[in-house]
Amino acid sequence: MDDIDTPRFVKWAGGKQQLIEQFKPLFPKKFNNYFEPFVGSGAVAFYILQRYKPKKVLLSDINAELINAYNIIKTDVEKLTVELKQHKEYHLADKPKYYYEIRGVNPNDLPDLEKAARFIYLNKTCFNGLYRVNSKGGFNVPIGSYKNPDIVQEEKLKIISKLLKKTEVNVMNFEKVITKAKKRDFIYFDPPYYPLKKGKSFTSYQKNSFLEEEQEKLADVFRKLHKKGCFCMGSNSDTKFIKKLYKDFNIQFVKARRLINSNAKGRGKINEVVITNY
Repeated sequence: MDDIDTPRFVKWAGGKQQLIEQFKPLFPKKFNNYFEPFVGSGAVAFYILQRYKPKKVLLSDINAELINAYNIIKTDVEKLTVELKQHKEYHLADKPKYYYEIRGVNPNDLPDLEKAARFIYLNKTCFNGLYRVNSKGGFNVPIGSYKNPDIVQEEKLKIISKLLKKTEVNVMNFEKVITKAKKRDFIYFDPPYYPLKKGKSFTSYQKNSFLEEEQEKLADVFRKLHKKGCFCMGSNSDTKFIKKLYKDFNIQFVKARRLINSNAKGRGKINEVVITNY
């Protein structure tokens, strides 16, 4: 079972597909339900769903477009595939013009199915798969230089749709997991990382920052879940601030490739911390 290929339908800043092998010995051996409040690309969630088959699963994020895409894949994957095939046809016919035309559409004006297709199309064709919005919440990443981007992903989406059938996927703030998780449930936290250097926020792709105050709130949630008897695991940057926040827990290190960086020289391997309470 350990040779499971973890699928993903979007590229996501800080996505954990590259770290699954290093994570395997760090997961708890047994648990009841699974929660992931910063689901992102879902690499860890999909591995957990395949390997552990938990009783109940709640995946969540504050990114409403991302969560809408998950739910459309879960409930309407065939119609979504049709929409994506159309996007691919138009994209290959006139790449720059079509990309910027679709980017300029307000997703709030679209039905959920079209909104999900737009979200996946832009993720697969924008520069580096980066999700970034401006102060008004508008997606503003330029087009990438892909000759034949994998926009449709038909077979992969079918696999993900089956995995999601028994899950609940919601737009939800991470703090609400306290009210939902119970003893012996497993919660994995993969928040926007605390920046390695001042002014170099790794969370700049988001409309809202996730800095000291938010990281402290997250650490408090981690402690409260620990007291409830939950299994907690979290990923973050290797910084003094983060290691001090979690000094009462187990801190281990993994090596990650920095995949999203405007400077190719900045895409080497760096240390990340993994915090566990078990």
